[in-house]
Amino acid sequence: MFAIVEIAGQQFKVEKDQTVYVHRLPEAEGASIELENVLLVNNNGNVKVGLPTVSGAKISATVLNHLKGDKVIVFKKKRRKGYRKLNGHRQALTKIKINSINA
Repeated sequence: MFAIVEIAGQQFKVEKDQTVYVHRLPEAEGASIELENVLLVNNNGNVKVGLPTVSGAKISATVLNHLKGDKVIVFKKKRRKGYRKLNGHRQALTKIKINSINA
């Protein structure tokens, strides 16, 4: 059984007992959350597609920890002009564990 759910503006395919890295959520570590923006549920071939969401479907998850992603280097240069800019970025992430899918 899997579901496609929208979390923090992005869509994820999730299954029970799976860990997912999403954009930073405001909930504290160890808190349990309910995800209600379920777009699709597949229960062993029985597919329910939402318009836009599946009514009555909920996914319960637990916030494991907050962390930062890998550093991404942004380098800009214009040749023969002496223009060079080096910048880095680390995305703030939240690691969540999917506890159950209720459809």
